[in-house]
Amino acid sequence: MKVSSVNEMKAMDRRAIEEFGISEELLMENAGRAAYEILSREWGISGRRYVLCCGVGNNGGDGFVVARHILSGGGIPRVFLFGNPDRLRGAAKTHFAILSRLSVEVKTISDAQTLRQAVIHADGIVDALFGTGLDREVDGVYRKAIDLINASGRPVLSLDIPSGIHGDTGEILGASVRADHTVAFGLPKIGNMLYPGFELCGRLHVSHISFPPSLYDDKAIPVETNGFIPLPHREPTAHKGSVGDVLFIAGAAGYFGAPYFAAMSLLKAGGGYARLAAPSSMIPYLATRGSEIVFVPLAETTEGSLSLKNRDPLLSAARRVDMVVIGPGLSLAEETQGLIRELAAGIEKPLLVDGDGITALADRPEIVRGRRAPTILTPHPGEMSRLTNQSVSEIEKERIPVLRKACSDLKAWIVLKGAHSLIGTPGGRVFINLSGNPGMATAGAGDVLTGTIAAMYGLGLSLEEAVRKGVFRHGLAGALAAADKGEDGITAQDILNYLPYALKEDREGLDEEISGRYEIPVIS
Repeated sequence: MKVSSVNEMKAMDRRAIEEFGISEELLMENAGRAAYEILSREWGISGRRYVLCCGVGNNGGDGFVVARHILSGGGIPRVFLFGNPDRLRGAAKTHFAILSRLSVEVKTISDAQTLRQAVIHADGIVDALFGTGLDREVDGVYRKAIDLINASGRPVLSLDIPSGIHGDTGEILGASVRADHTVAFGLPKIGNMLYPGFELCGRLHVSHISFPPSLYDDKAIPVETNGFIPLPHREPTAHKGSVGDVLFIAGAAGYFGAPYFAAMSLLKAGGGYARLAAPSSMIPYLATRGSEIVFVPLAETTEGSLSLKNRDPLLSAARRVDMVVIGPGLSLAEETQGLIRELAAGIEKPLLVDGDGITALADRPEIVRGRRAPTILTPHPGEMSRLTNQSVSEIEKERIPVLRKACSDLKAWIVLKGAHSLIGTPGGRVFINLSGNPGMATAGAGDVLTGTIAAMYGLGLSLEEAVRKGVFRHGLAGALAAADKGEDGITAQDILNYLPYALKEDREGLDEEISGRYEIPVIS
C-alpha cells in the first residue's frame, strides 16, 4: 500500500476535485461515513453517547459529518468546537451549516473544563481536532483537551491521524491523543506509519474516500509498505549450490556470535551454501556451533582480527560465489578496516555490508559509489549517522528524507534498522516494514538479518526483492518467536531458530492473525 506525505495527499485531493469532478464536500462526506462505519462496528451507535472534539479545519469538517451520521443511526452526538465558527471555510463550513440545522448539541469552547463532564459520561470520543496539517507544538486549550481525552479511559477514534502527531514524521508535537482506532483518508500518511505515531494510532484503517485508483496507486508517490512478495518455487532438482552460495567475511577476537549468526541464518532461511571466512583461531569454536557451515580459515593480526594479507585470497573466493557479506564482528582494528575498504572496492559480486564494515566505508563513500556490482548497507541509526554525517536525533526526525538522499548519493540499497525498518533503493523508493516486535532489539539480531537477506537472493529473488523479503522474513521470525515465548528475553538464537517456521508460513500462507498485523484494512 502506498504511503503519502501531507503535501502529496493535498495534491491528491486537488486532483480529485479538478480532474475528476469529485467535490470537496463529497470527499468530506465519504471520510466521515468511513469513520462512522468504524464506530458502528467497534462500539455500536444506537443509544450510545459520543463526544466529538472538532477543530475549525477540514479535520473538524470530517467530524461534523460523523456527528450527523451518529444522529441518523440513533446515537447521541455532542460536538465541541475548538475555535470560532466564523473561521470555518469550504466544505467544513458547508457541513457545519447542515449540522446546525439538526438536533445536535454544538458547543464552542475556549476552556477544556467545559469538556470534562461530557467526556466522563461519554461512551466514546471522536478526535477531529487537527488532522495532518499540524506543524507546531500543541499548547493551551488543545493540550488540556488532549490530556482529558487520554485520561478519560473512553475508547477514542482519531480521524486521519491522532491530534498532535506530525503527519510527515510521526513525532509528537508536545502532546498527542492516544487513539484506539484511527482511520486515514485517501492513504495512510508517513506519520501514521512511523513511531511514535504508529503506536498512538491504535488499530489503523484506511478509506480511499472514492479516489480513483490512478490517484492512490500513483508511481510518483515513492513510499509504500513492504508488502508480500511470493518466494520462487524450490525445484525438485535443487542442490546446495543452486539456492544460494554466499561468502561471509566476519569475526574477530571477542566477537564469536556475529559470524555464527550471519552464516547460520543463511542456512536456516533456506539458503544452500554458507562459507565463513574468519580468523583461523576462531574456527574450532565456531565449528562446534555450526558444523553445517563451510569454514575458510584466514590469517590474523596480533589483535585477533583479519589481516590485510587475506586480500587476494578473499577476492579470489568472492569470484566463485553469488553474494558476499562483509562486516559482522570484524572489529575496528585499523588493519582490518583497511582490508574491508580494499575488498569492497575489488569485489565484483553483490555485496552486503553490515556492522564494522559500514564503519570502514563511512568516511570513504566513493568506494561504495564506485562499485560496479550492487551494494546493500544495513545500518542501525548510529551507523547511519556515520554514513551521512548527521546526528542520530536528526536522522530519527527525518528518517525517510535522510534515507532517500543516502541511497541516491551512495547508489546503494539501504536498510535503516529500527522500529519499522525502512528499505531504501537507489531510485528513491522507500518501503516501510511492519513485521517484527520490540523484543528483537537484542544483540545479534542484525547479523541474523544479513544472512536472511542473502538467503532470499540465493532462492532466486531479484536484489531489491531479496532485501525487502529478507527484512520481512526476519521480522516474521521474531514475531513467531514472540508468539510462543513472549517478547521479553528473545535472543538472536530464537530469531534464528524460527526462520524455518517463518519460511513455512510464507510458503503455506500467513496465519490470519499474523497477516492481520501487517495488512491495513481498507474501508470502502
